[in-house]
Amino acid sequence: MTERRSGNRGNTNQRFICGVIEGFYGRPWTLDQRKDLYTKLARFGMDTYVYAPKDDYKHRAYWREMYTVEEGDHLTALITAAKSEGIKFVYALSPGLDMCYSSAKEVNLLKKKLDQIVQFGCEAFALLFDDIESEMNEQDKEMFKSFAFAQVSVSNQIYEHLSQPECFLFCPTQYCASRAIPDVRNSEYLNTIGEKLAPGIDIFWTGPKVISRIISVESIEEISEVLHRPPVIWDNLHANDYDQKRLFLGPYSGRVPELIPKLRGVITNPNCEYGANFVAIHSLAQWSRCKIDGKKFLDAESESADIRLEKDVASSRATSTITLYGDEGADDRDEVYIPRRALKRSVIEWLSEFRRSKSMWGPITKPQPSGMSPISLSSFTPNQTKEGQNQDELSYKSPPAMELKPIDSSDTVEVHFRSPADSPHSAEELPSSKSSGILGPATPLSLVSQGSLEGMDVNSGPVSPAQKDEPMQEPDVVSFMAVEEETAKESRLKSIPEVDTGPVDSTRSIPSPPYISNQMITDLPPSNSEFEITVEDIFLLCDLFYLPFEHGTEGLKLLQEFSWLKQNSHLLNEGHKGKGASSPSREVREWHDRASRFDEMSRALNRLFTRLTYINNRELLYDLYPYVWDMRGVVSLLNAYVKWLGKCLGGFNKSSNESFVTGEEEPWVFRGGLATDLQRLLPIESNSDLFLHKSPDVVTRQVYTIRPYLPSEEQAVYNLCNKMWKDSGNPDITEQYPELLGDKMIGPFVTLSPEFCFVVEDNSSIVGYAVAALDGANLWKKSMIAWAPEMQRKYNLPVSEVEHKTIIEDIIKEMHQPQQTSPVEMRGSFSSPIHVSLLNSVCDQSVPKRLVTCVIAALRGHGSSGCYVELKKSDLPAIEFYCRLGFNEISGLDTENTTYFGRHF
Repeated sequence: MTERRSGNRGNTNQRFICGVIEGFYGRPWTLDQRKDLYTKLARFGMDTYVYAPKDDYKHRAYWREMYTVEEGDHLTALITAAKSEGIKFVYALSPGLDMCYSSAKEVNLLKKKLDQIVQFGCEAFALLFDDIESEMNEQDKEMFKSFAFAQVSVSNQIYEHLSQPECFLFCPTQYCASRAIPDVRNSEYLNTIGEKLAPGIDIFWTGPKVISRIISVESIEEISEVLHRPPVIWDNLHANDYDQKRLFLGPYSGRVPELIPKLRGVITNPNCEYGANFVAIHSLAQWSRCKIDGKKFLDAESESADIRLEKDVASSRATSTITLYGDEGADDRDEVYIPRRALKRSVIEWLSEFRRSKSMWGPITKPQPSGMSPISLSSFTPNQTKEGQNQDELSYKSPPAMELKPIDSSDTVEVHFRSPADSPHSAEELPSSKSSGILGPATPLSLVSQGSLEGMDVNSGPVSPAQKDEPMQEPDVVSFMAVEEETAKESRLKSIPEVDTGPVDSTRSIPSPPYISNQMITDLPPSNSEFEITVEDIFLLCDLFYLPFEHGTEGLKLLQEFSWLKQNSHLLNEGHKGKGASSPSREVREWHDRASRFDEMSRALNRLFTRLTYINNRELLYDLYPYVWDMRGVVSLLNAYVKWLGKCLGGFNKSSNESFVTGEEEPWVFRGGLATDLQRLLPIESNSDLFLHKSPDVVTRQVYTIRPYLPSEEQAVYNLCNKMWKDSGNPDITEQYPELLGDKMIGPFVTLSPEFCFVVEDNSSIVGYAVAALDGANLWKKSMIAWAPEMQRKYNLPVSEVEHKTIIEDIIKEMHQPQQTSPVEMRGSFSSPIHVSLLNSVCDQSVPKRLVTCVIAALRGHGSSGCYVELKKSDLPAIEFYCRLGFNEISGLDTENTTYFGRHF
């Protein structure tokens, strides 16, 4: 247990409270996960667990309802398990949504509810009044002088009714400095709470903000004076319930150990994904045993902890062993808290969790709020959602634009966010939401002024009277045993290979990915194989999903390298003009060296993704997979763009380079965290809908790579056209004319406009392509001069007597008699023709969007403002496909059989 005594109250024998609060919005943890948590808390030297899941409706929305026998047995099992590990189980109740404080009946209901919890064996309690309206009803106004007096009255009564338990916690409505009116020292509410609340009741506090970047000693001294007691920090540093696209795997940071004597305790409210919280909890435990801030210690050191960390990680590649900085012997350094050193220790400990054998079944769903009704304590089963709901397809607000500065690998980088104007928080505590963009071609980015990032009260607010009168709608419950039985049958197979079900001709609907056993995979690799996850992989994972206000070292490298490569790509064109391709300049060599480094970073992420799918701990895989899948796709997309820049000798011109950093992006449609910041570096601005992807429902190891088309691949792409033709049910004409379909469908593009062509490949072959041209009118002119005459010489009419002669002749006639005029109307908003096609075996539904994103970035970089595609009116699958990619029909250009669809940039 943590032996540190707490701060400045009269009872100096009180232990420093240190533990976890399950206080987030979203799917609660399971019984087994909570039991596992108690074991870990005890092992780490922590002592407290607070039960406060916002989506247990009998904890909050329907707090008056008593628990059923089944639910009571569930809670009794939790409390017993906690006691067996020496962990204090704190049951929290949130009656503030609709409680009438002056009603004796309401107070008696509250007492009765908590008496039931006492019968389950609970000895510690909390009353939470966070995220509620601060207005009292008329009856309460007649009885109490203020809202604070009402809460104090009820809390003191309950405290006395429970015989003044040793641990009794209270969460105020003004639970952070930004919510104190007008400020902490002059808040009538906080001063009343401090003066009137029973001295034995401890008070939660989140710091300056709901999610606080830094909690200073001075701020704690101020609130302690107002509350007449040291607070218990309810720390939301690792909470991710406000954004489905963010996960926080960085170490506990921004709180100096010198705070500990001035606090009653610290309780962390971590990620919704239980398995993702190892570092958050383990590093907090390390912090609680320290006395000295690492920054002070490092001031006297010639080499920082971060530099030593990177060296240790590099040296660990062969042995997977890291010598811990400061662990060489028992010295005073053990009392120094350095976040990156804490991360090292946590990662080494966490590695064993990846190797634990834990099963998981059913579709992968994220636990964050999605508008679902709160769920019953007893009806919860893993990975359930209400029928018809898809969390990933919801419109979700995420943190706004970020700017960063060039750093040395030893720097601790702080990322300052500015919240969007339509955040659920009050306008007075939110600065402007506009981004400042990227500054200058030589400097990747720079820090901007400090802002706020808040998310504790997502889905909060009082229940309306109408809602209170309505019967509780129980969620649709899928039998977990039925799911287990069905999937267990599948899991007996090592895996089911992906089956090519035919092509997507300009594409038809993409099928769901093939099922791969989500139970423990039986084809796990042997120890030390190339598929086994390593300490280095986990460090990369943590750096990519670090903290709300910081990116990890590897994450910053990705941002900086891509920003530099993009902003300095003009060097390729200048160097080529100056010295010729055979003697590249120093600047050109540097660009290609850094492009190679970025490619290696992308490959490292691919390795992490693949190794993650092999881990024994399928429960942990379910928690991490959607985030890593998404990040891998984003980095792969950027890597394809870098390769295109290198191939096209700089890609875009100066004007387009500057035009994309307008700061006009709509921040709420971008995903949060590092993925968002990387996406913003692409020159696509208003096309952010292309970044809205639904992650797979099941685990798949398939990795698709998008890259520029190479002239040497013409035959492979032509063969792909033939395959798509045949698999679409068309007669086989490729034996007599093997190049006819390729010449007709993509020949002009790959011959006259190869710089705007991309391919998609899986592990073995090309499975899709996107071809485009900067200017359709110019492509038509070139085709009339160079391409059409060549086709007339290559394919003679009439054809000899062959099978399917009529079909062949019709295709050749179209090539002999091309459209006599270019679509002049396209020269305005829609100037660039495009054609996209993928095999149906491409199961990842994000691939078409990422492929189109690459083409749009390339076209827009050369000044295009829109693209179009010519489709047959009878080709309904193709029309549906392009509509899903954001294309809309262009009116006024239809012919009898043809229609045009376009997309603005």
